[in-house]
Amino acid sequence: MTAQPRQNLTETEYLERERVSAIKHKYYAGEIFAMSEASEAHNLIASNVNASLYAQLRGRGCRIYPSDMRIKVVQTGLYTYPDISIVCGKSEFTDMARRDTLINPTIIIEILSPPTERYDRGVKFHNYRTIVTLQEYVLIAQNTYHIERYARYETHAWMLTEATGIDSSIALDSIQCVLSLADAYELVEFPPASPFADRAAADAE
Repeated sequence: MTAQPRQNLTETEYLERERVSAIKHKYYAGEIFAMSEASEAHNLIASNVNASLYAQLRGRGCRIYPSDMRIKVVQTGLYTYPDISIVCGKSEFTDMARRDTLINPTIIIEILSPPTERYDRGVKFHNYRTIVTLQEYVLIAQNTYHIERYARYETHAWMLTEATGIDSSIALDSIQCVLSLADAYELVEFPPASPFADRAAADAE
């Protein structure tokens, strides 16, 4: 569960606290929010995707950062921790000595969960779209075989591509990789379907 926000902190105060905190927090407009704990499925997907993309990117000058890497959206002031951030080229940070707050991701990957899905699709993506280096935003479901890829094709326009089913894959053009759903969901066990799901669907027709 996300904790209630702490208000009226400056960015400097937030970073001072965050760098010694045992848990991670988002920061926006003077408020901090504790990050939710991740499920087993979330952690497996993150590890699988990291491994698959690392194997394809190795030796190409791209860096893959897991969820411990904080990013700052410079245009809006949001500080947050994407599940996976990738930079192809030179990584840039708010503090080049500490190198703990990234500002120039090429691609951001988030793994959806019920408490955060609406935020990941809405406010967070609105903030991410202002990052001038960001070329792709990827959303991965954790309860079904489904990946969405939003790619920037004009300054203010994004195009959606989807992949559904374990035999499908999705191309990540900005980093010249292909992510197969079989790799992304390896060993992930989905919760059993509700026995009332079919009946509810029939009633809705």
